[in-house]
Amino acid sequence: MLLFDLDGTLIDSNGVWVEVDKTFLARRGAPYTQEYYEGVAHTILSNCAAFTKEYLHLEESCEEIMAEWMELAAGRYGHDVPLKPHVKDYLDRCRQAGHRMAVFTACVPEHCRAAMDHLGLAPYFERVIYAQELGVDKRSPEIFRRVAEMLGVRPRDCVLFDDSLSACKAAKAAGMTVVGVHDDYFRYTAADMREVCDQYIQDFGELL
Repeated sequence: MLLFDLDGTLIDSNGVWVEVDKTFLARRGAPYTQEYYEGVAHTILSNCAAFTKEYLHLEESCEEIMAEWMELAAGRYGHDVPLKPHVKDYLDRCRQAGHRMAVFTACVPEHCRAAMDHLGLAPYFERVIYAQELGVDKRSPEIFRRVAEMLGVRPRDCVLFDDSLSACKAAKAAGMTVVGVHDDYFRYTAADMREVCDQYIQDFGELL
């Protein structure tokens, strides 16, 4: 089973959330810092909202924070977000080889569906599993074991493709083979990714 992350792995979308975060913070007179960036990166929206509320000491509810983010990101996934290089070529090869493929993402389901429909990704995957609907992020080995079970396979029979260091660590600890995918927004993790992952690629062209 080939298991793919979406944001920053199949699609070049991390920049959308950097822009959203900068706008959100600027409205409140707060700087965009590395500490904030790391607090909200690669986790589900509800966790981001809880972190942001505490970090900025906001009176708004988490629901109001998330609604503002959704408004700021509205339409971007269905129109502006492109594929990462060579993604379609690699997926075509995997499909021709008969590999089972699924997506496991922390992306907002609404945004994920918009991007996959817009970019023609949906036909490649037998299932999309949303961390947000499971109520967890992708930092625990247990969640990757659970996803493997949902797909009817053993973790050791899964290969994860992900740009997140924390997700790669968790999947590796769960027994999966892990391919780290470079993303410019997380280039500072490249050295650690090379140590953790079974393979680390700049883009999917390296696998063709």
